[in-house]
Amino acid sequence: MVTSGAVDIAAAVRASELDPVRPTEDALARIETADGAVGAFRRVRAAEALAEAKALRDRSDLRELPLAGVPVAVKDVVSVTGESVEWGSRATDHAQAGGDHEVVARLRAAGAVIVGLTRVPELCIWPMSDTPEGIARNPRQPSYVAGGSSGGSAAAVAAGLVPIAHGTDGLGSIRLPSAICGVVGIKPGRGVVAESSDPQWFGMSAHGAIATTAADAALLLGVLAERPDLRTPRDPGRLRVAVSTQVPLTHAPVPGPMRDAVRRAGVRLGAAGHRVVAATPAYGAAALGLLTRWFAGPAEQADDFGVDPALLQPRTRTHVRIGNAVRRAGLVREDSAREWTRRAEAFFADHDVLVTPTLAAKPPKARNWHERSCLANAAPSIRLAGFAGLWNLAGFPAMSVPAGHFADGLPIGVHLVAAPGGEATLLALAAQLEETTWMQ
Repeated sequence: MVTSGAVDIAAAVRASELDPVRPTEDALARIETADGAVGAFRRVRAAEALAEAKALRDRSDLRELPLAGVPVAVKDVVSVTGESVEWGSRATDHAQAGGDHEVVARLRAAGAVIVGLTRVPELCIWPMSDTPEGIARNPRQPSYVAGGSSGGSAAAVAAGLVPIAHGTDGLGSIRLPSAICGVVGIKPGRGVVAESSDPQWFGMSAHGAIATTAADAALLLGVLAERPDLRTPRDPGRLRVAVSTQVPLTHAPVPGPMRDAVRRAGVRLGAAGHRVVAATPAYGAAALGLLTRWFAGPAEQADDFGVDPALLQPRTRTHVRIGNAVRRAGLVREDSAREWTRRAEAFFADHDVLVTPTLAAKPPKARNWHERSCLANAAPSIRLAGFAGLWNLAGFPAMSVPAGHFADGLPIGVHLVAAPGGEATLLALAAQLEETTWMQ
């Protein structure tokens, strides 16, 4: 396991107490030993990462770098110089990138070392990160999936292969695997992590951070967003906290241990001085607007990538075909997003933070889901993600924090949501929850 988090590694390197090459050497050794069982990485950049770490020794600004010497995993959806961007698919262009994506450039500028690209499901559609090349498994309970679509990133952090990892989140793709693997994951609000290209999935996707602690997640998010004010969690003050376990749209029953985790979180936050009440947003039929975007978004991506449909996995080929029908019928409508956002804003006029389960059901077991049909993949995906995706539709920040375990050892996550601009509040609240043994 990682002996030091990103905050500690960077501080030691800046203070010349740690050679900037050592953390990368240690991370590569752990990856070589453990990733064969975990399946977190699609590509490990061993030689390249060591060269990058050695180059840090000569940087004149080493003492000022927020991520000095920190090994980082990057989700396989952004360009890294000299690497292909595959999106978990054999149908995408595997040409080597001639430059870094903006978020990768920010990581390098901050002193991070890119040790590898993490596994994702094809076109990032599913919360199960498996491909014909391997399965990303939950390091805490390997019989279960690691989640998705940032499943490889969450698995890499949970297994202690790297202290922090980059992810993207279009319908829960950071928060779902973070909850499943028992780590911290934050999706910032729309536009907080700026990029020159349009966000994927009709503006719902956002770059974010996965880590073992709120402090490490804050540090990474602050770098990705170019926001020094976000790098360190602060006192949250006294907040108005709403707790709810009602699943949007379906009202399906939530497993008891997940409900209990939310209850414990509410008790802990009340003891910390926050005003805690039971309250649920007026979800209405907002989830139907998500469903159209879930199908149409990957279909739009397939066009952008110029993929050959014959090379897609069967589950993806069907999903894209449905998505194209949704697009032709004009079913992706802005009025559904506007109406849901209006109701969400009304809810947060009376509450600062909403606490729910991160997942609406237990995750599926690890297997070759890419060999199964679209329907076989869609059913567990929809059951799992009931709480997460609506906040992408509204563009609000949200995060998952570890909150205990099922009897079989599977981690449980609690979901924190705030209004736009509330990233610092969420990170502060997560750090406050970490200070006690409330999750036991």
